[in-house]
Amino acid sequence: MKAEIRRAADAEEFGTSERCYILEVASDQGDEAVSIARARVTPGVTTEWHHVVATDERYIIVSGSGRVDVGEMASAEVGPGDVVRVPAGVRQRITNVGTDDLLFYCVCTPRFRNANYRQQD
Repeated sequence: MKAEIRRAADAEEFGTSERCYILEVASDQGDEAVSIARARVTPGVTTEWHHVVATDERYIIVSGSGRVDVGEMASAEVGPGDVVRVPAGVRQRITNVGTDDLLFYCVCTPRFRNANYRQQD
């Protein structure tokens, strides 16, 4: 890894089949150990059930109100400042239960790779 600043303004947000929007702030070969993406879920939307093989995730809630489902845990309400830990291979989804966009950062270790992403029922 080299010293640098990754600017969110240099990235472009894109929609996913999972029903959310992603802005990849830092997900490149410059730092294989971690990736950081901002996720945005619009009001009333629940993302698709999915898991990520060989990748631990952390959701850091920035704004909005959500309900998260992770593995066999009971559904839980989340809000600004909360951190959700999702071990590799564990299914997950999140619902925006508020009236504003739900924004959170997703920090993945090692770096997120599309090949490791799995949608599921």
